Amino acid sequence: MNTMVSRMSQMQEFVIDRSRYDGANAERSVFSAAPGITEELVREISKQKNEPEWMLQKRLEGYRNFIKTEMPTWGPDLSALDLNRIRYFVRPDAKESASWEEVPEDIRKTFERIGIPEAERRSLSGAGAQYDSDVVYHNLQKIWEEKGVIFENMDVALQKYPELVRKFFMTGCVPVNDHKFAMLHAAVWSGGTFIYVPPGVKVEMPLQAYFRMNAERGGQFEHTLIIADKGAEVQYIEGCSAPRFDAKALHAGCVELFVMEGARIRYSSVENWSRNTYNLNTKRAIVEKHGTVEWINGNMGSGCTMLYPCSVLKGEYARSDSLGIAFAGPGQNQDTGSKVIHLAPHTTSTIKAKSISKAGGISTYRGYVKVARNAVNTKSSVVCDALLIDEQSISNTYPFMKIYTNKVDLAHEATVGKIGEEQIFYLMSRGLSQEQAMQMIVSGFIEPIVKALPLEYAIELNKLIELEMEGTVG
Repeated sequence: MNTMVSRMSQMQEFVIDRSRYDGANAERSVFSAAPGITEELVREISKQKNEPEWMLQKRLEGYRNFIKTEMPTWGPDLSALDLNRIRYFVRPDAKESASWEEVPEDIRKTFERIGIPEAERRSLSGAGAQYDSDVVYHNLQKIWEEKGVIFENMDVALQKYPELVRKFFMTGCVPVNDHKFAMLHAAVWSGGTFIYVPPGVKVEMPLQAYFRMNAERGGQFEHTLIIADKGAEVQYIEGCSAPRFDAKALHAGCVELFVMEGARIRYSSVENWSRNTYNLNTKRAIVEKHGTVEWINGNMGSGCTMLYPCSVLKGEYARSDSLGIAFAGPGQNQDTGSKVIHLAPHTTSTIKAKSISKAGGISTYRGYVKVARNAVNTKSSVVCDALLIDEQSISNTYPFMKIYTNKVDLAHEATVGKIGEEQIFYLMSRGLSQEQAMQMIVSGFIEPIVKALPLEYAIELNKLIELEMEGTVG
């Protein structure tokens, strides 16, 4: 009870406004690519990073597939995204450091406004921070280094552990030819996170990375690769934001999780890109016998999102739990969901997806559950809850299920609701204003996601949604 009271108190004391995310620094880069993507640029990225030949060839494979593959047309309209105007590689005038004091002042202050150094001091095992195309800060507590945990900038990991990276990087989880934006990612990826947790090691405090885009018409393409070896456990938190410009920007990151036998990975993210950003992200996990992956996602900000974290349950008794919230306000199209592929017997998955639409915003749940012929005794539950704030907003649900065996236990439930006048009247009779009453109802709606997030991110998500709800009345 005391913990709950303390958590609520911190929520109330926390103050947030859009300026901490929407403001941009003056651009100071040591390299800024011309808009558009070419083979020459792909080769230049690899050259600047001093990569092995096999990585260059992987990049070139991605590029050649990308240029001959059509844009997807099955989801949100992407016609306003001109890929020839995006700057795919912008390197800030900053070297990676393990001390915040050595990070250039303007960049450091950006991350201080967002709260990253303070969060690291209070409750993290390690933290990384990326600014445009490069990681500028990275640090891991010594206790975890001594236990064999690897937590590195993805570029650094490629240099220090080339064979380990080669084995897992865009091979069996997210292949280079997976879809158009995975191909683009393979060609121009830069920065990101690499984590390896040895067998039996349980990292008790979360590891975190924060990705900040600053350049106008910029693109960010970080790669996150996490391997939890047999019986290991790790929590990873990812935050993202960008300043607001009139010109379009693009985020097309990639997350690959490998959950070995009996291991557990909890991956949490709050994606808060600016409204001019297209968030076209790819996230996937391979889960072995008795392994568990947990996805906790908050999707805010971007004008257009296409994001569907996927779990491939490869071993017997593997499990996937997905919990997500998407908020769509004016001019936003949040197309999100989850995918689970059951390949082995006795596997279990749960998907709980919530969405809020306001002032003409469009939220869509797009899900996919596949149960293979030999995946007998599978259990899967999908629950979608949508909240419409007004008559102009839209909520869509597109659940797809492909079941190849009869020995399964499957459930799907979808609800769409509006805030009722009786609820508002009751809360107003207790002394709340109409706007406060609506905010309280919305806070209750998102509570399962907020409770699952680490405290700092729970507070941020709650306050961001409160901010978006301002002005709803009148």
